[in-house]
Amino acid sequence: MNKRAVFHLVAYMTLVIGVAMIACAGISMAYHEPLKVQLSLVYSGLIAAVCAGVVGVLTHGDINLSRRDGFGVVTFGWISATIFGSLPYVFSGVIDHPVSAMFETMSGFTTTGASVMSDLEAIPRGIHFWRALTHWFGGMGVLVLCVAILPFLGVGGMQIYRAEMPGPSKDRLTPRIATTAKLLWGVYALLTMVEVLCLKVAGMDWFDSFCHAFGTMATGGFSTRSASVGAYDSAVVDTIITVFMFLAGINFSLHYHALTGKPQRYFQDPEFRFYAIFLSCATLFLTFNIWHADWGPLTRCFRDSAFTATSIITTTGFCTADFDQWPNASRLLLVVMMFIGGCAGSTGGGMKIVRVFIMFKKMVREMKLFMRPSSVIQMKLGGKPVEQEIISHIAAFFAIFVLIFAVGSFIMTFFTPDLETAATSVVATLGNIGPGLNAVGATQNYSAISPLGQAILTFFMLLGRLELYTVLILFLPSFWKK
Repeated sequence: MNKRAVFHLVAYMTLVIGVAMIACAGISMAYHEPLKVQLSLVYSGLIAAVCAGVVGVLTHGDINLSRRDGFGVVTFGWISATIFGSLPYVFSGVIDHPVSAMFETMSGFTTTGASVMSDLEAIPRGIHFWRALTHWFGGMGVLVLCVAILPFLGVGGMQIYRAEMPGPSKDRLTPRIATTAKLLWGVYALLTMVEVLCLKVAGMDWFDSFCHAFGTMATGGFSTRSASVGAYDSAVVDTIITVFMFLAGINFSLHYHALTGKPQRYFQDPEFRFYAIFLSCATLFLTFNIWHADWGPLTRCFRDSAFTATSIITTTGFCTADFDQWPNASRLLLVVMMFIGGCAGSTGGGMKIVRVFIMFKKMVREMKLFMRPSSVIQMKLGGKPVEQEIISHIAAFFAIFVLIFAVGSFIMTFFTPDLETAATSVVATLGNIGPGLNAVGATQNYSAISPLGQAILTFFMLLGRLELYTVLILFLPSFWKK
């Protein structure tokens, strides 16, 4: 690994984080918050900026990244962002333990939405805005933003883009990767601003509108209210956020094509069709299942089911209802949806719809081959053949994901009160969802888990956001050899 080039680019990412924290101090000043809160953001930003400057000077030189270097930049960049991004929580006294502060920060950047905070209404707005901004940066990727704004990256930008963007394949909207990054971030920012305006019209103030729009489009789930979106008890707010969560779970390249006059690309995409049909069926099942259990009127059951199903499959994690009180069939379906996640190229986590779809087609193919061993059956997706290399890669991804989930669940039984909490805390962090069941359910948080347990879950968040391989290869001795 080219350590000089890797840490030079990590320094640029850290600088962006530092500038953002200082900007959040302006929000704190605007709301006349205590000087301690304002200074916590300023000092944190300055520390990050100074460290970035020193590392940047010491590692200055030509940048030409290999594929291996791209993995190093992304992994160490996210670790650096988490360490420096946790400083405002510690300096302000909002979170006492540094491990808990890093848990909260990693949860923000990875758009997990798992929190150790209680009584969110008492949290200073400057800290709230930084918390929401970590979501927004992490949704499309801080390093992809760097690729967009730092033209000197050249060919190295493609290595970063491959390592940070989710999904088995990386769509390029243009031949130049920097232009692709700009277009994706442009679509992302546009949809965020549209949602901000919609939420403002629906009755939220500007501050809450921005924070919830950041959490929605990043599929993060951090709210400014302890009861999450349910605190507003507004059908209009629920509907707006449901729609934008749905959009955030779609491959952003499809949004770009739609905005450039090709909306038919949505329905031509097999992953989108699977996503829309599966989500619709899940919503209807949840609606009638909780209605049969006397959750409330049919209209309220549909509203809560649509919101919750969309929130879980897109891995956003916002809540309007305590789904932990729903019938077991509904709870199990939600856990299955936690594994599935959103579409490739979206801001959602989980295994991704396209991987699940391809594995389903592979199972059907294997059953056909079992009946007719001599037949030749080619797998296709959207009318195009799927290469065997991609199928093998996806099968390995599934195996590793399930293995980590199983081992992680076993480990977390030592830090949680019951098996349901242990298992769902792992899938909720590995899949970047946020809420799980029981002690980490919709109305709970992760504060009861010990710092060591939180550290383990923090690692799972990073694994899930960077889709396993980017992080795991750092543990191979061959990665460090020239």
